[in-house]
Amino acid sequence: MNHFQTAEAFFHACESLKGWAGCKEFTEDGASFVGQCKPLTDITTVEGYCEWMAGLGLGPLAGCSYTLNSAAYDENTNTALFFGTFHGTHTSEGGPVEATNMTTTSHYVYAVEMSSSGKVASMTKIWNAPWALAELGWA
Repeated sequence: MNHFQTAEAFFHACESLKGWAGCKEFTEDGASFVGQCKPLTDITTVEGYCEWMAGLGLGPLAGCSYTLNSAAYDENTNTALFFGTFHGTHTSEGGPVEATNMTTTSHYVYAVEMSSSGKVASMTKIWNAPWALAELGWA
């Protein structure tokens, strides 16, 4: 598997709510995570993010899905970019309020930097969380 294929396998495992168990084979130990929006500011590792996604999708947004709109790989920086759309409805228990039955369709980008050994070294999520949280009735 080349670097881009590994990054893509990681993306699909994470977005398919496989949690850390389904993502760790694609990831360096201690891989870092950055998300410059609440509720992601306290998450600092890819492992933590993978678990957060799984908890969200198996909890308050059960049945959520995603669409991969575009993917690209820059060999000069060993970075994969994934532009996706998240689809979720708050119908299950959990989240900051009781089930709202409101839906979000929220765009996001993963910037996934690969290590020289071909595993995820770091990830940045670019996401307009206030938009998604408002659509869900959480803000």
